Amino acid sequence: MPELPDVEVYVACLAPRIVGRRIERIRLLRPFVLRSVAPPLDDAAGRTVESVARLGKRIVIGLAGGLFLVLHLMIAGRLRWRERGAAIPKKLGLAAFDFSSGTLLMTEAGSIKRAALHVAAGQAGLQAHDRGGLEPLAADADAFRDALTRENHTLKRSLTDSRLFSGIGNAYSDEILHAAGLSPLTLTQRLTSAEITRLREAARKTLIDWTARLRRAAGDDFPEKVTAFRPGMAVHGRYGKPCPACDGPVQRIVYAGNESNYCPACQTGGKLLADRALSRLLKRDWPRTLEEMEALHDERRASAKPQS
Repeated sequence: MPELPDVEVYVACLAPRIVGRRIERIRLLRPFVLRSVAPPLDDAAGRTVESVARLGKRIVIGLAGGLFLVLHLMIAGRLRWRERGAAIPKKLGLAAFDFSSGTLLMTEAGSIKRAALHVAAGQAGLQAHDRGGLEPLAADADAFRDALTRENHTLKRSLTDSRLFSGIGNAYSDEILHAAGLSPLTLTQRLTSAEITRLREAARKTLIDWTARLRRAAGDDFPEKVTAFRPGMAVHGRYGKPCPACDGPVQRIVYAGNESNYCPACQTGGKLLADRALSRLLKRDWPRTLEEMEALHDERRASAKPQS
């Protein structure tokens, strides 16, 4: 899912292409992508674009007359900038937004389509799409602490909860927690003041650094390779690969279709984390440390060798 750095780069690259330009029409290849009824989508045609902004993980295109197009790309949705009037790809295409300067294509990979387009009227209509999460780059220390400790959840869950923090998802929460040296399963209300400070600093640095890196990579072009898995990431999507800080193998826990990647040596004092399903299944046989896991692997390799 495109998160804060990815969406910020989309906004930065889209604004000079469409602000001040007229939107001529919106073409829907998959009508289900439109999730609102009023105002009608046709009301957008002919209006001039006044702004492009990020709202959490959503992209908001502000039109003259107080109308807003709200694009939520969800997991596999992406944006493509093409020549004016470009055809919508039949396999992946959802919609096309034709501006006087070019065409913005909205696509989505995969068989399950989650990406959405809403039309909102006025600030009140736009606010309905705001989940209320704190902007991590704008929050002062007190506001960050209050949002983090408002509910007693794991750090992973809290960072990715859009009601608490805006724009952070699965990928960058892994990177933030690694940078802070904190376990994804630590409960928020058990954090010390020093740990909360460290987490806030890690969140700011991670999000700022990655936004800058993605902007440099895009340059003057429109970003085409938006992905949750970047070669320069420390732990996200790097299960089994060496941690850049300590060379130990990156581990993961899987839950509800998602996974959390972490480095035991850097984040959990060398302990291996188990998701609930594995804990119930293996019980006492679940290895608690990297050393126990390696010993278990040695036993399995030895038992797999043919007997002479």
